Amino acid sequence: MYRKRVVFTTVVILGALLVCSMGARLFVRVGEPPPTVALNAQTETTDGTSSLVEAAVVKVIDGDTIEVLIDGRVHRVRYIGIDAPETVHSYRPAQTFGVEAAARNEELVGGRTVLLEKDISETDRYGRLLRYVWLDDILINEALVRDGYAQSFTYPPDVKYQDRLDRAEKEARAAGRGLWRTEEFPNS
Repeated sequence: MYRKRVVFTTVVILGALLVCSMGARLFVRVGEPPPTVALNAQTETTDGTSSLVEAAVVKVIDGDTIEVLIDGRVHRVRYIGIDAPETVHSYRPAQTFGVEAAARNEELVGGRTVLLEKDISETDRYGRLLRYVWLDDILINEALVRDGYAQSFTYPPDVKYQDRLDRAEKEARAAGRGLWRTEEFPNS
């Protein structure tokens, strides 16, 4: 009984914090319409199958991983098709440009409501959901690559947007953006 009460209280507090956080963001973004879809709502394709799931970003882990709230549960999500420099390892320091990649991911999606799109695989070997992440009409996976905060990286069978991600990386390399301007990642 005590455990149920603690869990319930924790969920209520986290929910209140999430609502306050989202409300503050809406207040700051004056002139933008508030989200009109429920947190766990799914959009449907023309054939009636669900393709996108709405989720609230509760934590940015690094440049290619976030935690989201879906149906009252927190899930760790790994972005499909990209690889950002690592920052979260207890046994080694952050990789070159890892801190910057995590900060850019935070700027893009931190505290926001995003749409998650599944490709073929449900999860990776670590149990993280594998998803493309959308904010409005922006594919966040692609934006991180195009700005030089991540590399395009093919993880078959999840290749729906791989051509877009590869083009974004070529563009970032050619412009010497982000990690492509460091010695560790030459832009050739």
